[in-house]
Amino acid sequence: MSIESNRRIAIVDKQKCDPVRCSKECIKYDPINRSGGEGFHLGKDGKAEIAEELTTEAHQICAKKCPFDAIKIIRLPSEASGNPVHQFGQNGFRLYNLPIPVFGKVVGILGRNGIGKSTAVKILSGLLMPNLGDITKKPEECKIQDLIQFFKGTLAQQYFERMRDGKITVALKPQGINLIAQQHKGKVSDLLSKINSDKEKVANVIAKLQLTEVSSHTLDTLSGGEIQRVAIAATLLKSANVYIFDEPSSFLDIKQRLNVSKIIRELANENTAVVVIEHDLIILDYMADLIHLSYGSQAAYGIISQGKSAKAGINIYLDGYLRDENIRFREYAIKFYTHEYRDELHPYNLTKWEELKKKQGTFSLDVMPGSIKRNTVVGVLGENGIGKSTFAKILSGVEKPDVGTIDKNVSLAYKPQHIDTTDEMLVSEYLARAMEQFKSQLIEPLKIEKLFTQRLCDLSGGQLQCVKVAHCLSQDVELYVMDEPSAYLDTEQRLLISKIIKDWMIMYGKSAIIIDHDLLFIDYISDQLLVFDGVPAISGTARGPFSLQDGMNHFLKDIGITFRRDEESSRPRANKTDSQMDSLQKSQNKWYYA
Repeated sequence: MSIESNRRIAIVDKQKCDPVRCSKECIKYDPINRSGGEGFHLGKDGKAEIAEELTTEAHQICAKKCPFDAIKIIRLPSEASGNPVHQFGQNGFRLYNLPIPVFGKVVGILGRNGIGKSTAVKILSGLLMPNLGDITKKPEECKIQDLIQFFKGTLAQQYFERMRDGKITVALKPQGINLIAQQHKGKVSDLLSKINSDKEKVANVIAKLQLTEVSSHTLDTLSGGEIQRVAIAATLLKSANVYIFDEPSSFLDIKQRLNVSKIIRELANENTAVVVIEHDLIILDYMADLIHLSYGSQAAYGIISQGKSAKAGINIYLDGYLRDENIRFREYAIKFYTHEYRDELHPYNLTKWEELKKKQGTFSLDVMPGSIKRNTVVGVLGENGIGKSTFAKILSGVEKPDVGTIDKNVSLAYKPQHIDTTDEMLVSEYLARAMEQFKSQLIEPLKIEKLFTQRLCDLSGGQLQCVKVAHCLSQDVELYVMDEPSAYLDTEQRLLISKIIKDWMIMYGKSAIIIDHDLLFIDYISDQLLVFDGVPAISGTARGPFSLQDGMNHFLKDIGITFRRDEESSRPRANKTDSQMDSLQKSQNKWYYA
């Protein structure tokens, strides 16, 4: 176990803290205040605060009494006993250590949301000059020379010296891409031409990222996946020697993720370094040469580990234990298993359909005859715009097919792809059934109870996704249909959700259809696969369900990637293109090893 120091800190979430709506419980129950001193009090911003040196274990009372769950009392591990690289104000989040770009390599950063990954890359890019833990410093008072001295004797010192001397130029694709359409008006081609005047290079990047059809469209008309690819294109077209991509696979389908990962990987050479934050483990493993793990306590502190090989880094992350540093950052290990036992499927159909046809504008969907067995999870794979969500809506009765029928003698619950973010219902009310009957199976593992006082419309994308999955599973039905349940979730949340769904089906003898773009998620959860192919926005054809191996072979062959299983963790890994294993499996027509 990691050695804990005696140093405790109080973290106050300023967004949650609302002294106007509470009875100031943190002040009222503070042991220092009750003995005549000054512990928790209201700061200049009107929010709760306390001097760090006064924080004790006894202040857990204040944290528990806070009605908005705005206070955390944390004992820092020994790895965070010194000064942080950066701290966000009094009782604010603090970051320890940094990943360092390596020329000729793709360096990955892997960890939960809310523990400093995006902050780290902002420092690396020069967008944020860190205060080295001195919260009295104004941003303009933070100097790069102080940062160089802070990291004296490390590779970080050399990196920031080169930045100081103008030898480092960074191009950053930020995590938040929604602002692009707000900040830049006009057509996609116009934006990219402003960034780089070389018409041939712009045309090449547009073609590589499959943006040709939307290059004449205005930015405000693009989908999330299209905006993401425009943001990646804009980053690629900048003249830089350090490229940083913060969550480049978000909103992209599987083919696009693999295409983008190839392009990003090709960037790294002796004159160029690449850094990537990514939650899709297969994509990160495919791109990265080295990986830094980011661990800590969400919204409280984050620690960046030393670099590991991509294989070792991901396996350590799954295990939850940094052996070299003797740090356990998760109480449990995440295990993968071979799928041999999944061949024994239930002999009876839960529901079935004949050939289905549906036309929507210029798009046409054709679903070959198929069925879903009892006690079975069917994963669904395919590009965006190829009819997966349309099929889910038809199966769920939201839409009707033009041709064909579905056996309706089955009860089902449906979680759509696009979640309503305007619902003002309280989480506690929305999840009343789940709380009453499945607290230990859903509410506690997903850590939802702390959200009960919030409205659905006030939740983040990841929080709302967990709530919607819990609500769907809490319904007393035979079949669960979930469209992209891993969207907006970090790596750990995805793995947790997949385990909960899989265990739920086994425990209660239920069936599910799961549409998702995270291949690791689909591989872990699925007994069978339904595979969609065709031309996005034009036509789609659904075939299956196949066995997991046959379905994966069909799908991976189409996108030109081979998979093997890691000998240590049994997790699926994408072979590097033209590697010895890639060539061998292609020669044997074995695109997927189960």
